[in-house]
Amino acid sequence: MARAEHVDSAALARLLGEWRAEDVPLPHALAGALAELIAGNVLVDGAALPPQRALAAALGVSRGTVAEAYAELAARGQLTPRQGSGSRIRRGRSAGGDHVVEGRLASFGRTRRPVELDLSSGALPALSLVRDVVSAVDLRELDVYLADDGYYAAGLPRLRAIVAEQYTVQGLPTGPDQILVTSGSQQAVWLCASSLVAPGDEVLVEEPSYRGAIEAFRTAGARLTGVPVRQDGLDLDHLERVAHRAALLYCQPAAHNPTGISWPAASRERLSEIVGRHGVLTIEDRSCADLVLDDRGVRPPLPEPADPGSVIRIGTASKLLWGGLRVGWIRAERPVIVRLTQAKAALDLAAPVIDQMVTAELLAQADRARQERTRRLRAHLAEAAAVLAERRPAWRWTPPHGGTALWIDTGTDAVALAERARRRGVLVTAGPAFSPSNAQRSRLRLPFWRPVEQFAHAVELLE
Repeated sequence: MARAEHVDSAALARLLGEWRAEDVPLPHALAGALAELIAGNVLVDGAALPPQRALAAALGVSRGTVAEAYAELAARGQLTPRQGSGSRIRRGRSAGGDHVVEGRLASFGRTRRPVELDLSSGALPALSLVRDVVSAVDLRELDVYLADDGYYAAGLPRLRAIVAEQYTVQGLPTGPDQILVTSGSQQAVWLCASSLVAPGDEVLVEEPSYRGAIEAFRTAGARLTGVPVRQDGLDLDHLERVAHRAALLYCQPAAHNPTGISWPAASRERLSEIVGRHGVLTIEDRSCADLVLDDRGVRPPLPEPADPGSVIRIGTASKLLWGGLRVGWIRAERPVIVRLTQAKAALDLAAPVIDQMVTAELLAQADRARQERTRRLRAHLAEAAAVLAERRPAWRWTPPHGGTALWIDTGTDAVALAERARRRGVLVTAGPAFSPSNAQRSRLRLPFWRPVEQFAHAVELLE
């Protein structure tokens, strides 16, 4: 039997998505949606469902609705009520592992009804520069690649050289053989999690943190420990107390997702000293580092600790340029790059050649791209701040240093708030999705880059 897990009410609400159906009684619709998750092995054998009252609050329904849904599943033989331990999934041997898949990745895979406005992701539309470069792809260069098989496991040499040069300019000398091109930064995170973490390893992540990373490490079988994020970055005193027992630390010192915080130089230096002294393998995710909102520019990478091989850097072109360009990268010492390249080749052989060609051209104009992106994001942030001051003055948030969203303390149950908004056609993501312990229940991540009319309309429906 698979390992039993307790499914948090906020996590289950995210998994269920748009579960209501017209002309179907609520209990029957809820039971059907839960049965779909069980059949798809999203909820695994033995997993304990939330208490009826907690799930009812998260979904904005009566406790009786949840009780009837649970009773229907029990009658079908898919749920086993147990005295003192709640209702547990019963489906026989799991066909696909023993982990409850939840969060960002599961929600992307579920079929949804059309919605009026999707604010569940902070991904940006393309810069105008992208169209210009795509239209001007050098076919003579493409001919060189067309004459080959197109499988460049570690990435196109030209792109690896350009990415390496960017790290060098930022103060971290890097050679092309220290770069692995990936299909976006999400694949980079998953490669690191699946290749560098063993089941049962303790992995330190920020509290809150990027939900895609939380899911990746959970799926690798890691035990996640949250390290609180403060207004000046990671709580380094807390990190000092737990670093000695951890196998890995995942962090985002620049334009942290979801808070938008960028650490000051002193904090970056102290973190490097801590992880170096304790020998903690560290992943620095710089995926949002180019999305700068203040006047201090792109923050440099973490200083190298005494052992330079103990920090792995992740970056991407998708945040700055366009999500449709699935190009990211890993910067590490050569032995690690060789190991991760072998793991990546087993997944997809190589990243798309044309995407890499376009990205190489665009990164050669990275300064221009950053200026355009910063100008647009600042304008949208100012408009969003004015809307919130007028229509939600009780909400509290700290102006972000970077990124595309606001990390808002609503002062109420944001899980229930997000569920009510979903029923009105607006998708937003509540705080527990970004927490390794399903905390942050009063928090809401609210992307601000949409046109002000759309942002204001969404805010009106968030009540």
